[in-house]
Amino acid sequence: VKNLSLYKIKNIKIFGFNDYENQILIEKINELNLENIFLLNIDEFKKILNSNALIETYKIIKQYPSTLHININKTEFLAKINIEDKIFLIGSNGKLIKNESSEFELPYIFGKPEIIEFLDFKKVLDQSKFRYHQIDSLYFFQSKRWDIKLKTKVLIKLPKNNIINAINYSYEILKDKNIKNIKVIDARIANQIILND
Repeated sequence: VKNLSLYKIKNIKIFGFNDYENQILIEKINELNLENIFLLNIDEFKKILNSNALIETYKIIKQYPSTLHININKTEFLAKINIEDKIFLIGSNGKLIKNESSEFELPYIFGKPEIIEFLDFKKVLDQSKFRYHQIDSLYFFQSKRWDIKLKTKVLIKLPKNNIINAINYSYEILKDKNIKNIKVIDARIANQIILND
């Protein structure tokens, strides 16, 4: 029994979070009544970490006799979305995070996509010639189709299929110096682009 008390967890060191985020996480961890570093219930510990929407990945390291190190990689904020009149941030981990700050300049999603539908569309955007930071807002329709509004105010209407081709073709049109004052690029019909100025 005496030896067990030598291995009582005395320190929890979290890397990757700010002080406020650390404090909230440590309060949750302390609810576990951590006793001995050998008897740590790792599943309960992981449940707390997995439920934190800010965490993308983590690593738990036991440093004997009495310290736990938790290395955290925070999720990347990708977009803003309104759900039941509250603004949330969508993380790259697929979780929703309450938007408690207006400092994030992220594309705003109009419509009600499932988060996985947005993440799949984001992968397509990342493979395209556009840079994600060029996008002002994203529009999702019940038909599972997306439109993109660029920060230059150009609206690109995309088809349901062959999206990457439509996006890249739109990119080339916008680069063409002979075509000016474009407000809308309608790429919804295969092999046809309609421009509105």
